[in-house]
Amino acid sequence: MALEAYKDQIRVLSRRIVDAQRPIRILDAVKWDPSVELELHKSDFKSFPKLDRETYARVDLGFDPARKKEEFAAIATDIVRVLGATDDIGRLLKAMADEYVEVVEMLLHRGTKRFWEQSCKLYGSPKDRFFGDKNTISELGQMLYSILSKIDEQVIGPDYPENVSAKEVVGELNRRFKTYFKDDEVHAKLSDGIVADAAAGSDVVKIRESSMFSTRDIDILEVHEGWVHVGSTQNGIQQHCAQWLSKGPPRVAATQEGLAVIMEIFTFRTYPRRAKQINDRILGIDKVEDGANILELIEFYRTEGYSEHDCLSNAKRVFRGGPLEGGAPFTKDIVYCKGFIENYNFMRTAIRAGQSHLLPFLFVGKIHLDDVPMLYQKYQEGIIDPPKYLPPQFQDLSGIAVWMSFSNFFNQVDLKRIQEHYDRLFTLYK
Repeated sequence: MALEAYKDQIRVLSRRIVDAQRPIRILDAVKWDPSVELELHKSDFKSFPKLDRETYARVDLGFDPARKKEEFAAIATDIVRVLGATDDIGRLLKAMADEYVEVVEMLLHRGTKRFWEQSCKLYGSPKDRFFGDKNTISELGQMLYSILSKIDEQVIGPDYPENVSAKEVVGELNRRFKTYFKDDEVHAKLSDGIVADAAAGSDVVKIRESSMFSTRDIDILEVHEGWVHVGSTQNGIQQHCAQWLSKGPPRVAATQEGLAVIMEIFTFRTYPRRAKQINDRILGIDKVEDGANILELIEFYRTEGYSEHDCLSNAKRVFRGGPLEGGAPFTKDIVYCKGFIENYNFMRTAIRAGQSHLLPFLFVGKIHLDDVPMLYQKYQEGIIDPPKYLPPQFQDLSGIAVWMSFSNFFNQVDLKRIQEHYDRLFTLYK
């Protein structure tokens, strides 16, 4: 088949996926009605508000679930018919179409245990093991908890008070985005319709109007929401053929969020309290899988020193879509730490294997790590365009290459014996 004809087929099929997924808004579909939070406050966090399958059923999905599943099933069938069962891009596109069927199935079962089962299928569980390793995501969370809980932020760095308004954040981000996204209209704007402090779209970063921020938060939002989330979306939108790269089904969530966390670390913009908050979501999801209810989870976050607002915010993220009695959380938030580990391991193995040219393609669009070698090959064939927007650290890979080269040796060091040696010194001169 001629290359241009093949590219036309990919363009048509990927456009069908992009169009079909358009009305699906997972986070909107599981968002709490304000009355739920109000009931919790009224009971002084002592009784359950009403939030069950019937409650969620009253939230319009914006599409007909049965027809949407049929639409994606038809797309999957056409992908195999047109491209063949063994075509690399065809397999990727079919995986996307099949996954959107699972997404619809998850949303159909909001407020039930089945919602959690589908969530685990799409995003994973804290009890999952990392690829090729014996350690679980939950065990990573416990280890990080033991370390991060001992760090005194008053000692290691200056205080960053949350004294910057959302309006000021929007103004500063817009100044920075104008420099980074030179050729495209990317901007920040105020929003009162989001649960998180910030949320990225295709060309916009929404900032919650009622939130207050620190100057360090602005730095994080620039790289996390801007450079990574909006940047990878823009790189996908500008593909001449592979338009599917502009959209992110659940299979790409860990790579995307892990990359955003890595960029926070590579730019030295993150801080222990933020890392602890991300990690505590893993612990929260794990507790709810083991049966903790909404009231017990709020109490857990309270004992960890969170404000009442943050206790509720963290618990809402875990319970959105699931029953408040426990046992069936929304597991999406494990992807931050899970994705960090997976991205980091990919980078260091790529460097070790002499494949550093693959690393910029982490930003080529909304991708899964396993897609990267194939996407690079398709770039060489003229089907995939290189990423237009790349963070400075990935434009010049020298620093990352050295970092990852040393990292490959770190795992061979006996940290236990080193820890014992320095623990004696720490105790002696305490």
